[in-house]
Amino acid sequence: MLRVTSLNVNGIRAAFRKGLPAWLQAQKPHIVCMQEIKISEPDLTPDLTHPGQYHGHFHHAQKKGYSGVGLYLSHQAEAVAQGMACDEFDAEGRIIRADWNTLSVISAYLPSGSSGDERQTAKYRFLDHFEQWIAGLMQEHRETGREFIICGDWNIAHHEADLKNWKGNLKNSGFLPEERAWMSKVLGELAWVDVYRSLHPDTTDECYTWWSNRGQAWAKNVGWRIDYQIATPGIAAKARSATIYKEERFSDHAPLTIDYDWSL
Repeated sequence: MLRVTSLNVNGIRAAFRKGLPAWLQAQKPHIVCMQEIKISEPDLTPDLTHPGQYHGHFHHAQKKGYSGVGLYLSHQAEAVAQGMACDEFDAEGRIIRADWNTLSVISAYLPSGSSGDERQTAKYRFLDHFEQWIAGLMQEHRETGREFIICGDWNIAHHEADLKNWKGNLKNSGFLPEERAWMSKVLGELAWVDVYRSLHPDTTDECYTWWSNRGQAWAKNVGWRIDYQIATPGIAAKARSATIYKEERFSDHAPLTIDYDWSL
């Protein structure tokens, strides 16, 4: 069984202070995909780079304390690559990919547009580049049989069931009609699979992975499902269980863990 966890850590050092290493030792995911690590390479300590049995790989943003993605791997990959050949967004540290024999796992941090029109416009530029890139991955899958899992914070809630207050967010970034239509294209025309939804097609309140720090969003479970594992159909069909861990809080996101009937 292959256990894959995705978590926006909202600062890797903060998540470590809140107990993330002990949780990883207890849960034993083989692959941990992290987003928003908010750390520069010179600030990585040995504990952050190699916690327990894991080997860490990171794609840092050029801007200090911003964005960034990472992977913790219990089985060393054959290759690790950063970015999607897009200078604007690769500078923000948003993509890292690990390859094994017939499987690639990607940690992706899609931009938020909630800070204003300029970032929303940038988000749409990212989605255009990302769509082309993942279309290429799907083509590679069809030609070679390589399977892909793209984990991460997508900053889009797809359907009304994916957030508590959907009526109040119809004009807000993360639930805009254009973003939702883009997500439908990824899961329709491009043929990627939303693995959590394939296992839990009808869940609502239990599906959330992020809660605003404003008001009492966590206490009232006013959440959003914006963290995903999106996969090629072959390995998506091998998914056996999906859990969202809420007993402890390592960040404003909850870890999404999926077990696949697969071995590296």
